[in-house]
Amino acid sequence: MQQNIIKDTVVKGLKTEKIFKTDSAETILITLEKDALFPKHTSPKDAMLAVLEGSINFFIDGEEYLLKAHEVFNFSKGVEHYVTANENSKFLVIR
Repeated sequence: MQQNIIKDTVVKGLKTEKIFKTDSAETILITLEKDALFPKHTSPKDAMLAVLEGSINFFIDGEEYLLKAHEVFNFSKGVEHYVTANENSKFLVIR
């Protein structure tokens, strides 16, 4: 029986889990509880963030972007960014 990692993952605090990885790409599931912070960091590769559930604020290059379920945001490697959650949220980073 195959488990549904995305659906079954409980949102509590900040949690990251690699759900797919090859030599050239990876997909990371991130869950972020309401009012929680994913602190400043950079990505080693160009990436796409896809919001699955909830609503987040994505901060990059001095700008703030409100992203809701089913919205995506592309960003470049090496650019510092951080995320806050407006509600319990799940999103993927594909890089």
